[in-house]
Amino acid sequence: MLFILTSMVCQAQVEKLDSVHHADSVSSRPRKKTPFHRIDREIQKLTFIPKGSWFGGATVSYNEQNLKNLNYLLIKDIDAEGYTFGVSPFVGYFLKENVAVGGRFTYNRTLLDLGNLDLNLGEDFNIGLKDLYYLEHDFQTAVFLRTYMPLGKSKIYGFFNEARLTYGHSQAKMLSGRYEEGTLDGTYSRSNYIHIGCAPGMTAFVQDWLAVEVQLGIMGFNFKWTDQVTNQVEHGSRHNFSGKFAIDLFSIQLGTTIYL
Repeated sequence: MLFILTSMVCQAQVEKLDSVHHADSVSSRPRKKTPFHRIDREIQKLTFIPKGSWFGGATVSYNEQNLKNLNYLLIKDIDAEGYTFGVSPFVGYFLKENVAVGGRFTYNRTLLDLGNLDLNLGEDFNIGLKDLYYLEHDFQTAVFLRTYMPLGKSKIYGFFNEARLTYGHSQAKMLSGRYEEGTLDGTYSRSNYIHIGCAPGMTAFVQDWLAVEVQLGIMGFNFKWTDQVTNQVEHGSRHNFSGKFAIDLFSIQLGTTIYL
């Protein structure tokens, strides 16, 4: 009887050692790597803006310059005045949490009245401009898709990215010389363009329904074609395609947005 019990204990120990050895050999084998491995970045999917919300706002910019007998490096005797004005209202709707679609309309007006400008590059090379007048009206219509992400668990601060598709039309005229002196030349141009790009930004709520936003354009593609007429006689055209993958400081927009 004692012999039988001893044999059963020895057999159990042998089977236990075999199972441990088999587990160690399996764990020591190199795991087969999958072609794609997703990293868990622990981004919390919080509701920053709820589904069914409306939002809207506008950005306004104005810049005026008035130069009288100004000298700057190689540029001498600058006599000019002008301004740029822009307004851009927009509205959008949240189709789902933190995802919105909307539209934007933009109007820009640019005026430059250059009385005199002398560029001195040496004794034998001087360039002078005088009696130059330029006026441009620019209209843009855009549709956009916005996605929001809160900053951590904050319900006040958040980031967003806006993908845009824009169509624009502009009209401009440029006059040089004087009619009294018989040196007046005029050029009228019409331009159409399409812009595809994205603009990230940051929003901060100062009230439950009011936020301050700053936005910066960083990349995009532009398709532009222009037709012009000089002195109602000469015709010309220009087609241009460009791509931008850099920060454009002139595209910074600061405005307020109302959320309902």
